[in-house]
Amino acid sequence: MGLLIILLLQSQHLHAQFHEVGAFLGASSYRGDVGSSNFVYPNSPAFGIIYKWNITTRYALRFSIMNSSLIGSDYKSKDLSRFLRSYKFKNNISEISLGTEINFVEFNLHNELPDFSPYVYLGVSYADYSQFYFDTNIPAQTIDYDNDQTVALPVIVGFKTNPSPFVVLGFEIGLRYALTDNLDGSTPIDEFDFARYGDFNNNDWYIFSGLTISFTFGDLPCYCKE
Repeated sequence: MGLLIILLLQSQHLHAQFHEVGAFLGASSYRGDVGSSNFVYPNSPAFGIIYKWNITTRYALRFSIMNSSLIGSDYKSKDLSRFLRSYKFKNNISEISLGTEINFVEFNLHNELPDFSPYVYLGVSYADYSQFYFDTNIPAQTIDYDNDQTVALPVIVGFKTNPSPFVVLGFEIGLRYALTDNLDGSTPIDEFDFARYGDFNNNDWYIFSGLTISFTFGDLPCYCKE
């Protein structure tokens, strides 16, 4: 939050800001108590919308809305105990996120030639997901019983370029550390007598990886102090 406040104060010294609105198209993956232990294992389509407010050539405030289905299957695991357990789930998840995108080098849309820059995004996310439990008689079958929300801490790394002053293209991989261990139904709420399983000390992760395309609008910033 301190960095966001500093950037807002710095923006008062700029002539104008430059905005981007665009889309994310890619895939999601999940890491937790079911299925593969790989962090990046895309297996379900993901999409979203992204808005950026470029304050300087190095920093931008970023807001996004993402949606996907998290899929896990013990048949994809190299762990024999998981493979024999045979759990499988699909959980719809929707996320909103706000934070700061930081370019590793200056990304200046005034340049006549395209700019390129790796970047990192840090912020906070709020996600809505389904709560379910496994039918112990049919391990591959899940039964939904509620919806819940969780906070997640995203770290996104990517690379972007602007082939024209009006279009920005990028590729990114974003890990989200969820403040819950129940995206996979492993820790159902206590008031229900549902079976718990897995490592209760490790929360779940979900990952969005894919392409971004955004279109710029508004006056170009001068990126200089008055």
